[in-house]
Amino acid sequence: MAKTLELQFINEQDKTVTISLDAPAEPVNAAAVKAAMDAVIAQNIFISSGGDFVSKKGARITERSSSDIVLL
Repeated sequence: MAKTLELQFINEQDKTVTISLDAPAEPVNAAAVKAAMDAVIAQNIFISSGGDFVSKKGARITERSSSDIVLL
């Protein structure tokens, strides 16, 4: 299964913006994720169509699996 770390931020228009990172190191260190998200906000690294990122909303790991379908 493919795993993704999703970092969720709130922008100036109070909309959720998500940054996805493939294949995160596990186990995920919550303190490191929080520090990285704080750095993204403090250094104004990214901007969205709704403006700058102003706060953290959350972070999560998502898993995706797929199965091939055999066509005859």
